[in-house]
Amino acid sequence: MFDLPDDELLSLSKEHVFWTWSAQARVSPLPVKTAKGVYFWDTAGKRYLDFNSMTMCVNIGHGDERVVDAMVAQARELPYAAPGMATNVRAIASQLVAEVSPGGQLTKVLFTLGGADANENAIKLARGYTGRFKILTRYRSYHGASAGAMALTGDPRRVAWEPGLMPGVVHFLDPYRYRSTFHRTNPAISEADFCQDYLNHLEGDHPLRGPGNHCSHSDRIRHRYERDHRSSGWVSSRRACIMRPVWYRDDCGRSDERIWTHRQMVRGGSLGRGTGYHDDGKGAYLAYAPLGAVAMKPEIAAAFNERTFESGLTYTAHPVSLAAAVANINVMREDKLVEHAAAMGPVLNRMLKDLGEAHPSVGEVRSIGLFGIIELVRDRQTREPMTPWNGSSPEMSRLRKTCLEHGLYVYTHWHTVLIIPPLPITEAQLQEGFAVLDEALGETDKAVNKL
Repeated sequence: MFDLPDDELLSLSKEHVFWTWSAQARVSPLPVKTAKGVYFWDTAGKRYLDFNSMTMCVNIGHGDERVVDAMVAQARELPYAAPGMATNVRAIASQLVAEVSPGGQLTKVLFTLGGADANENAIKLARGYTGRFKILTRYRSYHGASAGAMALTGDPRRVAWEPGLMPGVVHFLDPYRYRSTFHRTNPAISEADFCQDYLNHLEGDHPLRGPGNHCSHSDRIRHRYERDHRSSGWVSSRRACIMRPVWYRDDCGRSDERIWTHRQMVRGGSLGRGTGYHDDGKGAYLAYAPLGAVAMKPEIAAAFNERTFESGLTYTAHPVSLAAAVANINVMREDKLVEHAAAMGPVLNRMLKDLGEAHPSVGEVRSIGLFGIIELVRDRQTREPMTPWNGSSPEMSRLRKTCLEHGLYVYTHWHTVLIIPPLPITEAQLQEGFAVLDEALGETDKAVNKL
């Protein structure tokens, strides 16, 4: 539809596009032409296996005609409606979100354009309902790039915009077993004691933060992590795929969960549980069109029955986005993608473990359903990461370059490689990607062999 010669596409883009999360003079974008299923193609016709669901959000795969047709039909009938209007698609989408929310108890839905503004509105709702203002959130977390969501974010991306972010946020440590802050000299501690130490850290600091001021734990405002189908834990952290032990999850989840929002990870259904929502993601919203949501219990909404909720978005409940969401939920159900993710989980786990055993630069692999990570180190004994904290390294750059050269698209974050393919991926396609990873990890193995 909008064809440009390859050289013009890149030169025009570099001239006029301001790129996010990038130093503008160093960007090297991949010119993408089309996508279908678990693959996409660049403008030269080269095919890539998408091991990251683009930005961890294309859940049902690329180019599903059922969703595209629903979006086209909606655009022809009603491409936009004002925020205060009721539409067929808004009513149906709200009902579907309520049906698949945790326990079916979150029956009121506020639609947004994405995760960051969902988080922002969830904070407003929580503060308005409780009359409290402090939010507890993890250091290993990413909640969005707007001022409030960035304040919640625990990782170093927050620092660039301090001060000036939303006040009232308190960060705490994750129960990250492989790099435990509390147990570096006692790695054999039992899981129960390990969890209790982190709970003590969380609860022990409570009086120091000002008791009675806490609006909520951000994990309960922003998302709920489901145990995977093996009942071995739950997932935390956008980039680390940290498996939170069951004891920690159960104890942290004692408070009522009244507000719940959608972000990017863990993508809906990727854990092999739920119907696209319980797993904290854009899963139900697919990414074919921008959409986010905040779902809440009736008592939260009732707090604003007579009091105005002083917030809004021009494109809230956009009809075309909601049509994509409804179609996406139906596709996940029709194709049994959640069940497929559960079946593929052990396959991915086995492949990750085999890869780890074959490469000395692999410090640890973790996975749950179709959501996995490879953590790369220079030394397995010291666990020195392949890159410094919040940094990069030539080895990680070469690994990603090798993957791209062989037609595999992966996301590397510091010293980790994320494996987050679209849910319809087959075992043969996983093997295709892992064959490339096997070769690419030779680049990081060289760093180990130098020691």
